[in-house]
Amino acid sequence: MKKVSKLALAAATVAALGAVTTTCFAEGASTKIGIAMPTQSLERWNRDGSYLQKQFEAAGYEVELTYSDNETDQQVNDIQNMISDGVNMLVIAAIDGESLNTVLEEASAANIPVISYDRLIKSDAVSYYVSFDNYTVGKLQGEYVRDTLDLDNAGDKTYNIEFTAGDPADNNAGYFFNGAYDVLSPYIEAGTLVVPSGQTDFDSVATPAWSTDTAMERMQNILASYYADGTVLDVALCSNDSTALGVAQAIESDYAGDNSILVTGQDGDEANLANVVDGKQSMTVYKAVANEAVVTLDLAKAMLDGTTVDESLIEASGWEFDCSYDTTSYETSEGHACPSFLLVPDVVTKDNMVEKLVDTGYYTQDADGYLHPAE
Repeated sequence: MKKVSKLALAAATVAALGAVTTTCFAEGASTKIGIAMPTQSLERWNRDGSYLQKQFEAAGYEVELTYSDNETDQQVNDIQNMISDGVNMLVIAAIDGESLNTVLEEASAANIPVISYDRLIKSDAVSYYVSFDNYTVGKLQGEYVRDTLDLDNAGDKTYNIEFTAGDPADNNAGYFFNGAYDVLSPYIEAGTLVVPSGQTDFDSVATPAWSTDTAMERMQNILASYYADGTVLDVALCSNDSTALGVAQAIESDYAGDNSILVTGQDGDEANLANVVDGKQSMTVYKAVANEAVVTLDLAKAMLDGTTVDESLIEASGWEFDCSYDTTSYETSEGHACPSFLLVPDVVTKDNMVEKLVDTGYYTQDADGYLHPAE
């Protein structure tokens, strides 16, 4: 990981880019960026779309922003319309990472470069991938459970855990689940962690469309089937905040035991941060999507200018947050690695939420202690 100061910007830019011949646009002049987001039904995508639009427009680009209501056909149509509108670049957070091949071939034929945003698109038409280290997101969730319960020193004590993963159509969901499960599986194998439902594979615990209602209904069924006899639930490992919200609702309405259950999440959604304050959720893995938008903008500018893009972009851009350049971890097809810029997520709890979210300016805090996204 590299973190660099803006003071190094000029020198780094000369060193990294001085020998490169660029095709210079006047910054943003007559240049249109098409941004395709999956849905407005999840809070985080509204934040992503807003941050991206503001970043690109502030840099002088024209922006065409769409949300596709979690309908793949609609997203394909939206992207086709952007191609027809003559966008110079596409930034796409895919609903289904495997369903955009044909439309992205159209983009490639029109010489429109594509940045896969947050979710990897399985198409070799994608030039770069910008996201967070998704495996680490799950790893942080698993480590939180491990450390909070002190599983390494549990002795003969056992804990019951249930898993709730994300949307099978979302390439990231498997990384989230595997990151957490890889941390916790040794304790499951040792018998320290027990899964009363027996549901430990991704397909069994997945939640289509990351639906809060689906996650709630599944957890209600699990509680009725495996915990109605007084069996204690200790951990609900949820891959993100929308599923965590549903699981917390099921626990509140259908669980007979006390509610001192570790519940994990991801994204820092406003309702979930309220649950963290109220003790209904234990933590969330926060991804500073404002920084993800900054990386996307600087990457896009370099691509449109014809600048060679590699690890030197990190130093040249002067980002004051951690980001790595990865050329091996993600493939758009078998054997075809996609160069990726991966940001670092962070654990947020009740104890550190002011430091991590309020003091950094991402959220404000009201008189009752609840957090709200900053305008």
